[in-house]
Amino acid sequence: MIQAHRLLFASALLAASVAGAQPLHQKQEFTRQDSLRGSLNPNRTWWDVQRYSIEVEPDFDKRSIKGSVVIDFKRVAPNPGLLQIDLQEPMTIDRVTASFSNGTKRHNIPVRRDGNAWLLDSKQFAPEDAQLTITYHGVPRPAIRPPWDGGWIWRKDKQGRPWMTVACQGLGASVWYPCKDHQSDEPDLGAHLTMIVPDTLVAVGNGRQMMVKRTAAANVPGKRYYDWSVTSPINNYTIIPYIGKYVNFTDTLMGEGGKLDLSYWVLDYNLEKAQKQFQQVKPMLRAFEYWFGPYPFYNDSYKLVDAPHLGMEHQSAVAYGNQYRNGYLGSDLSGTGQGKWWDYIIVHESGHEWFANNITTKDIADMWVHEGFTDYSETLFIEYYKGKDSANVYLQGLRKNIANDKPIIGPYGVNQEGSGDMYYKGANLIHTIRQVINDDKLFRDILRGLNRDFRHQTVTTQQVEQYISKKSGKDLSKIFDQYLRTTQVPTLEFKAEDDKLVFRWTDCIDGFNMPVRLSNGQWINPTTGETKVKIDGGKFDGLTVDKNFYIKVKS
Repeated sequence: MIQAHRLLFASALLAASVAGAQPLHQKQEFTRQDSLRGSLNPNRTWWDVQRYSIEVEPDFDKRSIKGSVVIDFKRVAPNPGLLQIDLQEPMTIDRVTASFSNGTKRHNIPVRRDGNAWLLDSKQFAPEDAQLTITYHGVPRPAIRPPWDGGWIWRKDKQGRPWMTVACQGLGASVWYPCKDHQSDEPDLGAHLTMIVPDTLVAVGNGRQMMVKRTAAANVPGKRYYDWSVTSPINNYTIIPYIGKYVNFTDTLMGEGGKLDLSYWVLDYNLEKAQKQFQQVKPMLRAFEYWFGPYPFYNDSYKLVDAPHLGMEHQSAVAYGNQYRNGYLGSDLSGTGQGKWWDYIIVHESGHEWFANNITTKDIADMWVHEGFTDYSETLFIEYYKGKDSANVYLQGLRKNIANDKPIIGPYGVNQEGSGDMYYKGANLIHTIRQVINDDKLFRDILRGLNRDFRHQTVTTQQVEQYISKKSGKDLSKIFDQYLRTTQVPTLEFKAEDDKLVFRWTDCIDGFNMPVRLSNGQWINPTTGETKVKIDGGKFDGLTVDKNFYIKVKS
């Protein structure tokens, strides 16, 4: 997900503008509908999605879609008699059929609507694993300001031709197709997406294009089928159709996992610009494979796809809309000059292939795992090519965008993220922890280990926090609590006393005891009580705290 550019909004909205590509309106009160969408109730937990097979046919003139979804699932707990499917208003389910592994079928399964949730009568379901076929139709919510205010995107390109896609993180995939719309349940065996479009257009999806034979009855004059398939687990919100006048060019990268196919789908009139701008992809992938380990989806390839919005981390089909410019639409979010020599969308959204797509949080309240690490991937990219000094300058420059308005972690079970500080503050938290670990090789091993040990999994923030503490050999729990669960920036108060430094932490949680490094290289170990230490060399002139720690200092 991308940050919203601060220059685009009035000053009253600045704090909210950096939140994320899909703001969830930061509700103060939550309804039963929020709980149905955001929680794991018994009607959801008894079945585990194995695969989605989606067929969709959009009508550009009517702004409507129709289609079907086949959901293969396993029963993993006792059947409570109801099964919850999510499909948001005003979309409508027409019919549900269930097929079972013993060969039996149940037609016209009874289903009733409860707002954006649909409850299927599952009492007649056989105890075996099953397959649901759901036909549906309707006018999906249109995206007003994608990707920040998401939905189905109906646009025309510069030549007046239809250009369609979806951006739905936070809002949810159920805005356009029936699914179990919760991050914790990714289809273990991937997904298949079929798009039926006018034969004047081209449709692109996640993964690889498949050649599917169809009966003569399926051939409709003026229409064409496009089939794409993903073999890896995938977030619901990143299964995306792209429909427009696309052309394609390809490349390959010999990476850590072997030969990685690179594929680029752009509007025909953007081909020359894309061939030049997308030369940044291979250097980006080399840097990220160094820091994070092999690209997580070699089987499904890597793609950039022209999009009528700024960008989004759609797995193996990253949405690109940065106008073929370096920086963030030509600007530098850090204000340091270090953010203008590379294409922000190529780097940031591709970083999500490791953090968001490979490692996905179970609850969107923990979205800092996606955005904090990915925002920090920009710093690591700079470090790989320009060195630590340039990277540190960039990272420190991002601090001006931190609002400290609310905790980074949001409320659980109601589909609500925390503060937009999950980006810049999240990145500075990771950088601060890197300083505390004080071993760059170990830090890199931890980043690679996260992507190896949690490969293609959904996780909680506690799992990530405990993993980093365990692998570093340091108890970092107080640091995580301070930066993720409070809005206070810890303040180091100090004073000189003879040849000693007297210091303590304030504006912090009980027991906060993060060590810090002084500009002379000496480490001190402050607590919330006063501590004295003799200064190496006995000189206080010019002595400061290393700026790589995100703290306040008060003399």
